Amino acid sequence: MKTEDQNPSTSVPTDDEDPIGPDRSLLIVDDDGPFLRRLARAMETRGFAVDTAETVSEGIARSKAAPPKYAVVDLRLADGNGLEVIEAIRQNRDDTQIVVLTGYGNIATAVTAVKLGALDYLAKPADADDVFNALTQRKGEKTEVPENPMSADRVRWEHIQRVYEMCERNVSETARRLNMHRRTLQRILAKRAPK
Repeated sequence: MKTEDQNPSTSVPTDDEDPIGPDRSLLIVDDDGPFLRRLARAMETRGFAVDTAETVSEGIARSKAAPPKYAVVDLRLADGNGLEVIEAIRQNRDDTQIVVLTGYGNIATAVTAVKLGALDYLAKPADADDVFNALTQRKGEKTEVPENPMSADRVRWEHIQRVYEMCERNVSETARRLNMHRRTLQRILAKRAPK
């Protein structure tokens, strides 16, 4: 679905100050409708030509029909994993700058996305300025170091998530490798990431 709300008072930057470049195509794939529409409007006001999709299949179809220069992809979608969309985008265009959104702060999956070619990942709900800055970041630029490092509980949770991803999301195998009871692991996986 194409979004058409645009703020007429917003001007597109000139070429010498324009971090987007001549190809302004942006595909946003997210199953959270209100967030998707808000982000699409915000990116349009910043100068992008936005196309949106709410499912993996829709995202793959749109990336094949018109491979975008920029993409913002949520990892957890209603009909599957956003990693499939990232792979499809990469198959159709290898210079696409992709930013991954994750609502669960799951670094293990985000690392996988970066290995597949994503430029950066952001925790949801992401601010439009953060998304814009991540999309327009030049290759080789370093992102800022966070002011507050992860807590010990968060590091533990991230380690469990990483092993879970390595075991291809198999709870029994993950529990065995972590020397943990399967039900305990299931309870940990069901919770949101600690701060």
